[in-house]
Amino acid sequence: MVKVSVLMPVYNTDEKFLRRAIESILEQTYHDFEFLIMNDCSSDPRVEEVVLSYEDKRIRYIKNSNNLGISGARNKLIELARGEYLAVMDHDDVSLPERLQKEADYLDEHPEIGVVGCAVRYIGTSKFRRLPEDDNELREALVFYSPFCHPATMIRKFVLQKNKIAYEAAFSPAEDYALWSRLMGVTKFANLPEVLFEYRDYAGNTTHSQKGKMQAATRRIQQNIRQTYPELWKAAKENADWIKRIKLFGFLPFLTIRKKHQIKEAKLFGFVPLWSEKIKYSAGGGK
Repeated sequence: MVKVSVLMPVYNTDEKFLRRAIESILEQTYHDFEFLIMNDCSSDPRVEEVVLSYEDKRIRYIKNSNNLGISGARNKLIELARGEYLAVMDHDDVSLPERLQKEADYLDEHPEIGVVGCAVRYIGTSKFRRLPEDDNELREALVFYSPFCHPATMIRKFVLQKNKIAYEAAFSPAEDYALWSRLMGVTKFANLPEVLFEYRDYAGNTTHSQKGKMQAATRRIQQNIRQTYPELWKAAKENADWIKRIKLFGFLPFLTIRKKHQIKEAKLFGFVPLWSEKIKYSAGGGK
């Protein structure tokens, strides 16, 4: 038995991206894990060649005879996983060395948390993304968007099994957002403030290549959240409107308030004012 199962589906992945993704897991400071790599019927033979070039006993290689699609592949990986915690991983991203250690430690110390993620840096740039951190902020954010970087998350397997929750192909490629919306009623969420993951943002990734399909799925998920959690929807909407009203009121021309990724910031002459508890302030101007 192992504590953590790292789950990575691959499909016709660029060799250099795949090698970096694999090596980032094998270089983790945390050692109590298995690494499941699922080849979802790639037509490019180099995918298998790359995976088999690593002689590491922690790797479990699975090759599908038929293409299951991303949701089907992720669900099969969950079924095969032997770990207590499931670390999601994508085939073209990078987990920084302490990612598994810090996420597993957090779940050990917080049994009420079913999903933990982290802040993310974008590969090849100086940009990083800070996300809401505590459960209340994350629930409010879920009304509007997915406040996790999906391949940077770790999930408590028992929560999925007990509640019969899985990825749903009907919502692909926003299957992660749909998963969080299902988990809202059965567990709590958290994001670590540290950057423990590097995300590869390029024209070929799903976010860009299937943008229209993702937007349509996102609207359906948001509608489901609105119907299932009307009080949460109302509160989140009121908080968002409050921010807008303060900005429009503009009683001080040098007061600026901005909101991005549910991180709300205000500065007065470049400094953070202390007179309101409505806004989570940041003197550093986080991304």
